[in-house]
Amino acid sequence: MTQLADDALHHAALDARMVKVARGIRLLNMVSWAASEQKRFCAGFECGDVTLPMHVYPKYDFTEERRELEAVEKEADPDHPLGHYVCDSARSWGIACELLENLGTPEVMRHSIRLFGRPDEPLPGGGPTTREAAHHFIDIANELDKELLAPSEQVQISATALQLQLQASLDDFFNQRVIEVVLDPELIAKAAAGATRIRLRSSAAFNDYDRHQLLEHEAFVHSLTALNGREQPQLQSLSLSSPRTTATQEGLATFAEQITGSIDIERMKRISLRIEAVSRAMEGADFVEVFRYFLEMGNSTAESFVSAQRVFRGVPTTGGSAFTKDTVYVRGLVGVHTFFRWALRERKLRLCRLLFAGKMTLADVQRFEPMFDCGALSPPRYLPQWVSRANGLAGMLAFSLFANRIRLDQVMASEGLFEMQ
Repeated sequence: MTQLADDALHHAALDARMVKVARGIRLLNMVSWAASEQKRFCAGFECGDVTLPMHVYPKYDFTEERRELEAVEKEADPDHPLGHYVCDSARSWGIACELLENLGTPEVMRHSIRLFGRPDEPLPGGGPTTREAAHHFIDIANELDKELLAPSEQVQISATALQLQLQASLDDFFNQRVIEVVLDPELIAKAAAGATRIRLRSSAAFNDYDRHQLLEHEAFVHSLTALNGREQPQLQSLSLSSPRTTATQEGLATFAEQITGSIDIERMKRISLRIEAVSRAMEGADFVEVFRYFLEMGNSTAESFVSAQRVFRGVPTTGGSAFTKDTVYVRGLVGVHTFFRWALRERKLRLCRLLFAGKMTLADVQRFEPMFDCGALSPPRYLPQWVSRANGLAGMLAFSLFANRIRLDQVMASEGLFEMQ
């Protein structure tokens, strides 16, 4: 037990050094564009003046940070659960430094792929590629008649109204003001979440699905894992959004939308269109061509710019390069869904709850199990309702496990029509 405590303290000290460096590596903030660029481009587009935006990035030098991260990695024990985590995390932050030092060049894509993967990679389990899965969701969404939408789904909600609604729901969840919802006129994305603050783009219009998605995705996954990570006595980095945890975090957040009925086919289409757009940019499409692709797929001018901007963060807008983060959503969703089903089969649903103890990967939570058992890591303080109610979660997963054994094509081939005997 003494050796275990010594190992934990050793890696906690290394983690603290890593956190000191990582707090200055704000990857997504540093690659994003200002909202003024959207206004400029959209105003020009409306007047028939369509030119490539040429975002100018600042020059960064992370030499000292990379040196410290390399030192942390060398001193960690890769055979220890905490050491393995520290090694992988330090390496991930180091890659993020390299990416940021090359902003505005095609080299960014190479580092982006190292962090987030690419759309032509197969999904977990050796199935179809991420891009093929995206085509599946796009095709289904295009086939469905939008006139089937309920009237409540078509009512727009202003950012101000949504701010009040979300704030009331969050205050009720915590029984106090823990997370503040604020309006941000400079935000390009519709929303962004931190540990104690959720920002909404002031000019954006939302709907009822957006409200539920923001609660389940942003607040009850991204914010809760950050808050729970702050409670950790050993690994403070579990409160930070490390690049290596992005696929699991976004997959968990999207799974939360799915399991609570907060996701709609249009949301799956938006995620999938971005994956296809990343593929097209990598194949040579420039910013304007990607922007027009989103327009052709039914998006507004403003939202088409926002989506195209996501694809070209950090890379030249002339085509042939892309920022590949948006490929993680579908891959992460499939991975998390598979993990939850595996956890039920192996009688390890506890790991699904422990996944909320901080920002970690699916592999991390499995390696950390003995660390939770001995008290080196703390269980999550906050859990969304769908995770804390284990019986309901088990019921859904049990049905999913069984249903996946049924081949739909064989049912239709043998029966022709569904008959309930």
